[in-house]
Amino acid sequence: MNTFSFDVNVGDFQEKVVDASRHAPVLVDFWAEWCAPCRILKPLLEKLAVEYGGRFILAKVDSDQNQELAAHFGVRSIPSVKAFVNGEMVSEFNGALPEAQLRAFIDGLMPSPAEPLRVAAQEARAKGATEVACSLLLDAMQLDPTNETVQLDLAEIYIDMHNMDAAQAILDTHEHRGKDVDRMRALQARLKLVTGGAGADPAALRARIDANAGDLDARLQLANALALAHDYRAALEQLLEIVRRERKWQDEAARKTMLDLFTLLSGDPQHDDLVREFRIQLARTLN
Repeated sequence: MNTFSFDVNVGDFQEKVVDASRHAPVLVDFWAEWCAPCRILKPLLEKLAVEYGGRFILAKVDSDQNQELAAHFGVRSIPSVKAFVNGEMVSEFNGALPEAQLRAFIDGLMPSPAEPLRVAAQEARAKGATEVACSLLLDAMQLDPTNETVQLDLAEIYIDMHNMDAAQAILDTHEHRGKDVDRMRALQARLKLVTGGAGADPAALRARIDANAGDLDARLQLANALALAHDYRAALEQLLEIVRRERKWQDEAARKTMLDLFTLLSGDPQHDDLVREFRIQLARTLN
């Protein structure tokens, strides 16, 4: 027993594990007296808890004495280790890992040294200081070159700055090896919208459409401009009209742009109804 390692039961699990994990990663070791592998793993975890000096906390749960707690977390064999970060279980393993693998598992839970700079960049961006945010993220990348979140944050700022080549270079790097696939796809969709709608004059485009309802190029440009202005319903209406008039036009550009918009909007619950509505309308139009 040490300052960074202690026993936990169902009564204090919320406080000592869930709440505590908001300050440092917590490893929960489900063990039992009769378990031979547990007698190998537990002392090793205790040693590392001392060595890491509070960078992670070890919470030990006797699974025989806390069967309800073990069942709640799906413990079927022991030792079973669950990792908690920011109040959530984020990873786990079963069995007694060798020390090198155990260190790698623990290190993977540690906050990135780039995180304070990333947070500062978010704050700067919220205040409109885009150049400052960009500089902070570049500094963060120096501290942690493999941090995907930092790189995608930077790609998003590059899109805001209309630095399309720099944004695309980052997204290309993550296309096949990135973990945050949903965010990467949303940024790819946003990049396409900015490329297609930047500099467009919505009033002039509407005038072209009023003069010629079949001006599909004007409708596509207007849809991109409307999406950039966050008028997503109007943008989707223009795109759907193109599909209705000529679905194969420009290699199905309108349908593909609708799919890009669906990807962009799908991460925000406030747009769920809108996406659902236009997915249905698109399917009906295509069929």
